[in-house]
Amino acid sequence: MKPAKPEEIQTRARASQSTQTATLAEIARQAGVSAPTVSKVLNGRADVAPATRTRVEELLREYGYRRRRAEASRSPLIDLVFHELESAWAMEVIRGVENVAREEGLSVVLSESAGRLTPGRTWADQVAARRPHGVVLVLSGLDESQRALLTSRAIPFVVMDPAGDPGDDVPSIGATNWQGGLAATRHLVELGHRRIGAISGPSRMICSRARVDGYRAALETAGLPVAADLIKAGDFHHETGYRLGLELLRRPDRPTAVFAGNDLQALGLYEAARELGLRIPEDLSVVGFDDLPVARWVGPPLTTVRQPLMKMAEAAARLVLDLGRQDTPSTATRVELATTLVIRSSTTTPPPP
Repeated sequence: MKPAKPEEIQTRARASQSTQTATLAEIARQAGVSAPTVSKVLNGRADVAPATRTRVEELLREYGYRRRRAEASRSPLIDLVFHELESAWAMEVIRGVENVAREEGLSVVLSESAGRLTPGRTWADQVAARRPHGVVLVLSGLDESQRALLTSRAIPFVVMDPAGDPGDDVPSIGATNWQGGLAATRHLVELGHRRIGAISGPSRMICSRARVDGYRAALETAGLPVAADLIKAGDFHHETGYRLGLELLRRPDRPTAVFAGNDLQALGLYEAARELGLRIPEDLSVVGFDDLPVARWVGPPLTTVRQPLMKMAEAAARLVLDLGRQDTPSTATRVELATTLVIRSSTTTPPPP
């Protein structure tokens, strides 16, 4: 095969450049914007109105526009997004992502969506401008425009412990929440408890619903009634565990055991029991969920369902990096890591009637 002459190479380059220019000009015309605005969208600039950006992004996808690998150079970062960032639970997740980032020579950018289940629009623009290796969202998700923006930038994302159904096309890492709720409640049933309360997490979160479903399944399998008035909807915070614990324990027919949807609410329940002069586990058995380090330190040490938070975070970080290394997107991955019941001193047989 004869090598191409220099003038032939230049002609091909000009033709390729002309094709791309024409394509971008057509996108600008159809979007009703200028070519520089399309260029801003392509380069992740923040100074583009959200509606305009969405319109341009849709046309870019429709045209099948793909950036050259050189254009998609990444910053040495992983973006880690929490819906709330205020507890030991979050610290376990941060450690897991940091472990992987350190191995890969990357840094971690932390952000919080102030309790919202999707980050704000400004955040998405900032991520597009940073061009990290990937984004890990914890108990969060993305709306359609945010997903489109990251996809157009070839920035992969993974959801850890998704708040809702992330969809079949979204990679996610979770835990066997239903099995954990089942194991926690079954343990109490096997000890002889018949009136078992529950303090769940927010009903909008799929993980908290799954844990309560496991609790219900254990009671029904044992032939015990599921009393709706013994199930309290919490929010995974210590203060709520205390408040709802008082409600349950002040009842004349109070439960002899309570399954708390996470360790922080279990510790709030501890405080409520102390205030009412109830001893754990002699008067009240308590099971938590997560197995945070503090679960081993409290008195008595807390029986809880171990959720492998650090391993889940490590898996999410590795998955998002693997996705970024692929030339073409693969089938979305849903991974669930096993939970295990850790029996300590906060559970025993129920007190005599």
